[in-house]
Amino acid sequence: MSQFTINLLFVGASFALYFGIAIWARAGSTKEFYVAGGGVHPVMNGMATAADWMSAASFISMAGLIAAGGYANSTFLMGWTGGYVLLAMLLAPYLRKFGKFTVPDFIGDRFYSKSARLVAVACLIIASVTYVIGQMTGAGVAFSRFLEVDKDTGLIIAAVVVFFYAVLGGMKGITYTQVAQYCVLIVAYTIPAVFISLQLTDTFIPAIGLFSEHTQSGMPLLQKLDEVVRELGFRDYTADVDNKVNMVLFTLSLMIGTAGLPHVIIRFFTVPKVADARWSAGWALVFIALLYLTAPAVASMARLNLMTTIYPEGPTAESIQYDERPDWIQTWEQTGLIKYEDKNGDGRIQFYNDTPAFADEATARGWAGNELTVNRDILVLANPEIANLPGWVIGLIAAGGLAAALSTAAGLLLAISSAVSHDLIKGSINPDITEKGELLAARISMFFAIIVATYLGMNPPGFAAQVVALAFGIAAASIFPALMMGIFSKRVNSKGAVFGMLAGLGCTLVYIFTYLGWFFIPGTNTLANTPDNWLFGVSPLSFGAIGAVINFAVAFIVSSMTEDVPEEIQELVESVRYPKGAGGAVDH
Repeated sequence: MSQFTINLLFVGASFALYFGIAIWARAGSTKEFYVAGGGVHPVMNGMATAADWMSAASFISMAGLIAAGGYANSTFLMGWTGGYVLLAMLLAPYLRKFGKFTVPDFIGDRFYSKSARLVAVACLIIASVTYVIGQMTGAGVAFSRFLEVDKDTGLIIAAVVVFFYAVLGGMKGITYTQVAQYCVLIVAYTIPAVFISLQLTDTFIPAIGLFSEHTQSGMPLLQKLDEVVRELGFRDYTADVDNKVNMVLFTLSLMIGTAGLPHVIIRFFTVPKVADARWSAGWALVFIALLYLTAPAVASMARLNLMTTIYPEGPTAESIQYDERPDWIQTWEQTGLIKYEDKNGDGRIQFYNDTPAFADEATARGWAGNELTVNRDILVLANPEIANLPGWVIGLIAAGGLAAALSTAAGLLLAISSAVSHDLIKGSINPDITEKGELLAARISMFFAIIVATYLGMNPPGFAAQVVALAFGIAAASIFPALMMGIFSKRVNSKGAVFGMLAGLGCTLVYIFTYLGWFFIPGTNTLANTPDNWLFGVSPLSFGAIGAVINFAVAFIVSSMTEDVPEEIQELVESVRYPKGAGGAVDH
């Protein structure tokens, strides 16, 4: 049986499962569409939250980032997991106590202002659209390889699949689909990692294998990896970070961005009680940890496998002939995600860090430049092929990668559609709209959101995890401060909240657009996205933490200069901060 047929069987079976669940759990009311009826069990909600959370960035791109940057990119692990602690302790139970459908619902009522609600809707849509770009990009990468189509065609297929089960089922269908997707993606991620760990270290637990002895060389695996990459002009894999301030800001931006992401927060409105919201966050962290403890090992082993494939006799010996390249390189070349250019005409693949610091060594070895370009997003997907694992493992990871991308994309699209239909149309434009009309508006808005996400996925401002990091920065600078002040401060009024969100969002977007292109349009950036151009050495990916500080400062300053918060709102804040129970979600 060909690999393509195996891939089709695995991917087709998983899609059939998702479609079946969507039809079985079709949403018949706005409450089912927005919050799955409000009766999801905490363990199931934790699993669905984990799938919602562990996106294409986690499954596909995070390991690629760590593989490329080593210790320096461990910030993704620290920031994303740390954010869940903040979410469980500071936000989830209090927002569930409030008992509404959406984040703008809370902000609009807490700050007693339609303007605050509309600004929250804008912040939510901008953050969610930015985030969904990464998911669609990741889905396109996975589809292009495993269905043997080009990347854009793969992205369109992904959009059609998401449209079917997200539009039909709403949160009810998405919740049960995400439980199935979590099971698929965690099995798909873990099994190849176990195989590869056994191959390289004789240890079946990847997280332990990472710090074990490399079987072939007898050296510690990380020491062997450091040696290989150093000989090819790359920075040591375990090297420390030079810019500690940027590292701290980036980690903080990811943490508070995690706690402010609307598609994650909305999941805590689906459980019956306040205590269940806290338990859901705890279970989600357990389920997430299963993958996140494995990711550093997968990244390290993928990097070592890639290097030893190109230089089978070691980095100081001859590289492989291009004509003798393994099948997996030929396969990925067809997708355009691996590219080869024979710059010195010797018919061999030179793969090294083509920088001025390594130029003399490269010249001495007869090299005329790096000849192999490998898209970072493919490392996890290609890992089983690099390690010559069985065809069914490759089919399994195909299904897992697609499950990761589609689960988060569905959650984000639901957050966007509920913001448009519930908060914008029903909350501001047409408060008298019928439930049937609101449900239709939600589905129509999701349709248009999918079209926009597909277009932006074809023209992303970076690879999947980078784009996702931008979304976290936007959420950190706009939504998280408003939620924190709404829950824990009686002093912040409507004007303070509005100006704070606008200031945080505006400063962050301007900083991001300056380096990554205005509205992410390629070629429109004012400055090159290089460390020497960054203001005070702060990366665009790290600016969300500074945007959050600006948000807090502006909100408190404006509130101190304007009228006091009404007494009934202060009482509302007091009641939310003591979550001793919660009623059903209220549709306003």
